[in-house]
Amino acid sequence: MDLFDQLRAFVATAQSGSFTGAATQLGISNRLTSKYVAELEQRLGVRLFQRTTRKVGLTPAGTDLLSRAPALLDDLDHLLADVSDSSKGLSGVVRISAPITFGEVYIAGMLARFAGQHPGITIDLRLTDAFSDLAAEGIDLAFRIGRFQMASLKVRRMGAFQSLAVASPAYLARAGQPDTPGDLSRHSCIVDTNRRNPRRWAFKRDGIENTVQIDGRIHVNSASAAVDLARSGIGIAYVPSFALRSAIDSGALVRLLDSYTGESGDIGAVYLEGRTLPRKVRTLIDFAVADIGTANLL
Repeated sequence: MDLFDQLRAFVATAQSGSFTGAATQLGISNRLTSKYVAELEQRLGVRLFQRTTRKVGLTPAGTDLLSRAPALLDDLDHLLADVSDSSKGLSGVVRISAPITFGEVYIAGMLARFAGQHPGITIDLRLTDAFSDLAAEGIDLAFRIGRFQMASLKVRRMGAFQSLAVASPAYLARAGQPDTPGDLSRHSCIVDTNRRNPRRWAFKRDGIENTVQIDGRIHVNSASAAVDLARSGIGIAYVPSFALRSAIDSGALVRLLDSYTGESGDIGAVYLEGRTLPRKVRTLIDFAVADIGTANLL
């Protein structure tokens, strides 16, 4: 029996925890899935699973194989897709991870524009503010903001953003407008716990950094939620510029401390180092780099 069919059955069983789950995922029978795994064990001369009546668990040999088999299967899929793509255009699935707010504000729309040009591509977008493990989760491409975790990853820089302090006209009419970063310590601020230092907001003017310790009753782990709270008039938010464009343009929020620049960070596309990048992923990265420059986002 084909080795790659056996490996696919093994990986699906390990990831789902059962032959039934693997069979459903692969679109084959439970019996055939079990047969593929048994033949792989016979080929290798080791047991890959400890079987019980309810589920299967990995042996040490199975754990070792699972750490490497998904990447091998992905590389094979990418190779075959590239060969096919070269003659009939881009096709297949691209699995993408992105931060929640950036994904909602920009990535989803960008992918819609990309998909419109490439009808053979299927997009699997996963929004999370946690750093995805690209290898373990089978992610082809991740969009990240701020400081990137560089180990084993390659980065294509797309642009940069600046954090801005903003408040609603209603809040400013009630509480007054801060003239310096130090004034923020006397205001009600919305604490975004996704930030590296949620209670320390940094600003710079004339090359000199001003850092202020802020406080507030409302803590959230979402820039979008911080923007919505600021619009409601509850306090001052300090969020990335890409989350603010429509609110500032509409007048719902007012930028504060115009003579200062806020903290900045990079926006980039990251992918695994040392693996051949499929043409469909390379094309998507090129599209995103060009698209963000025309999106009036930053």
